[in-house]
Amino acid sequence: MRYVLLDRLTELTPGRSARGIKCVSLAEDVFEHHFPGHPLFPGALLVESMAQVGGVLLEATLRQQGQHGLHALLVSIDRAQFRHPVRPGEKLVLHAQVLHATEDGGRIEATAQVEDRLVAKTQLTFAFARVTSPPLLETRRQVLCTWLYGEAHPSHPHDPDADFARQPAPDEPPA
Repeated sequence: MRYVLLDRLTELTPGRSARGIKCVSLAEDVFEHHFPGHPLFPGALLVESMAQVGGVLLEATLRQQGQHGLHALLVSIDRAQFRHPVRPGEKLVLHAQVLHATEDGGRIEATAQVEDRLVAKTQLTFAFARVTSPPLLETRRQVLCTWLYGEAHPSHPHDPDADFARQPAPDEPPA
């Protein structure tokens, strides 16, 4: 993954939905040229951030169905709408909902919000590829643990095929 555009998964319910956050920072390289003096988070990266939440959701959904070691690959972006610009200093709340998921692929509906304002929405389609490389599986496990638990320690009890169901903590505001 070239860009990691998800800071934290705040909710993951396989087969249903996932929610995550992305804190947009002026320190990100993309703002050097997009646009000088008027920084805007690119729409393509906004879609990719929604795709990362959706991909994790679909992978967890397939694990729950007994399909392990699959990697979601974005293959189609449909009905993308960008309603408001996203600027440095804003916190994106990303939401994905499963429309369907089979071993052949899956489809999600995704939204991105800043505060209570809808900034983008789309439908995304994914295919699945089997992951067999131990180093790649370990990297993916560490990224998932960081997104879900805030750390990627190698001794974490979950492996890449674990069911990473996460509900909001009692002290987290409802999504």
